[in-house]
Amino acid sequence: MTEKCGLVAVVGAPNAGKSTLVNALVGQKVAIVSPKAQTTRVRLMGIALAGPAQLLLVDTPGIFDPKRRLDRAMVAAAWEGTSDADLIALVIDAKTGLTARLAPLIEALAKRREPTCVILNKVDVTPKEKLLALAAELHARLAPEAILMVSAATGDGIADLKQWLADRMPEGPWHFPEDQVSDATDRMLAAEVTREQLYLQLHAELPYACAVETEKYEERGDGSVAIHQQILVARDSQKAIVLGARGARLKEIGSRARAELAPLLGRTVHLFLHVKVKPDWEEDRGLYREIGLDWVE
Repeated sequence: MTEKCGLVAVVGAPNAGKSTLVNALVGQKVAIVSPKAQTTRVRLMGIALAGPAQLLLVDTPGIFDPKRRLDRAMVAAAWEGTSDADLIALVIDAKTGLTARLAPLIEALAKRREPTCVILNKVDVTPKEKLLALAAELHARLAPEAILMVSAATGDGIADLKQWLADRMPEGPWHFPEDQVSDATDRMLAAEVTREQLYLQLHAELPYACAVETEKYEERGDGSVAIHQQILVARDSQKAIVLGARGARLKEIGSRARAELAPLLGRTVHLFLHVKVKPDWEEDRGLYREIGLDWVE
């Protein structure tokens, strides 16, 4: 069969389930997930296969009204992720429905030339009547090529969605080897996994004011890897939260991140974490480069 390959930009409001959806389509974890809104900061590509088609799924940060420099950089990364897309997939949390923050996004997509589809996510926890009403309103406001209903968490509808996307990809050679599932470097992946653990373990305690910087990534002679990371926070009180009593919380964050990274990297991982108070970390150009964001004024 003739090979096909295309780029699908996955966009939506924060917490719509974009990263969970990309992971489900790829068939393994490539993007970090947490209940915290705006977990995804960088533009990350997951690579899924469906018969002769290779789907390049660009998981973008949620599009929202940006207030700070970091917010502006994330939103810029999201819109940049739609450039050169063969298809834009708008993911909507069906349970939440069409909130006010979705209005400008739908308006902007309605003016785009690229084909657009809508993916209603979390259908397993949304009444059927609400789904039908949502679909009708979206047809009227956006006129997408299709509205597909899935539950990224349970896997319902994922196989049909993947086939629908594959059928619409242009003919052309695959861009990546068959066994590659993401374009993220191991260094970036390591930082993202640690940041995920920060969110999962400190979701209620730590505000959206931390970053993880991989200072050193050393491959050892025995095949293992030593990773040294800095967790950047803005205040001493936040450092105390991350450390926990006698460093217990930081140890647990490192332990779980290490356990997650080892199978992802396919080797033994030695992870060394250090917490640093840096009030102006959001103004550090070097950090933006490290985490894959462009500096925006």
